[in-house]
Amino acid sequence: MTAMVHLEKVTKSYRRGREVVEVLDAIDLDIEEGDFLALMGPSGSGKSTLLNLIGGIDRPTSGIVEVAGQRLNDLSSSQLAKWRSRHIGFVFQFYNLLPVLTAVRNVELPLLLTNLSRRQRRQNALTALDVVNLADRASHKPGELSGGQQQRVAIARALVADPSVLVCDEPTGDLDRESADEILGLLEILNRDHGKTVIMVTHDPRAAEHARHILYLDKGRLRKAPESAAPRAEASPA
Repeated sequence: MTAMVHLEKVTKSYRRGREVVEVLDAIDLDIEEGDFLALMGPSGSGKSTLLNLIGGIDRPTSGIVEVAGQRLNDLSSSQLAKWRSRHIGFVFQFYNLLPVLTAVRNVELPLLLTNLSRRQRRQNALTALDVVNLADRASHKPGELSGGQQQRVAIARALVADPSVLVCDEPTGDLDRESADEILGLLEILNRDHGKTVIMVTHDPRAAEHARHILYLDKGRLRKAPESAAPRAEASPA
């Protein structure tokens, strides 16, 4: 299998006044194309920072970050933004939908920077909504949708440009259990049936069980899942 994500000796630190705070410490990680990885760990362990590096939102202090065959270290800010729009779909805990726009218009937003015609943008947005089983809610605004439905719209928006990787930061953290299970089932379908590589940060062990592999981040270092963890497939350490 091809590595969709390759991290080599990646470190990330921030300066807080005169103090240097080390967030990630020499991370080595390979994620295969078509994998579904759950990343767990205590608050402040660096999970979201690692996700931001993979998604091209942030840059490492040192080390190599390669995603979808591109070494991100080599890209300028404008090149990185263009690459990100083609290859990464983001799903967050809070849906970040524009309340004045309908579902289809929210999904269409990432396509406004492309050369697609208005008709093609709308068609692509409707197709993405159909994938998440919300085609019948295309004309509804976010306030007219449940939390689970709003997250489905957010996932459709992440899918509309057909990205290589879906990066999901606590995608079920704001949902009740029933809605959370529906979203996790949808992520499984996107991984299994549509071949999307999914990387999900979660604090919820039940959510992590939907992934193929589970890794833990603790004090900036990766470790294997304990034997008590039960992902859908046996974990293979990165």
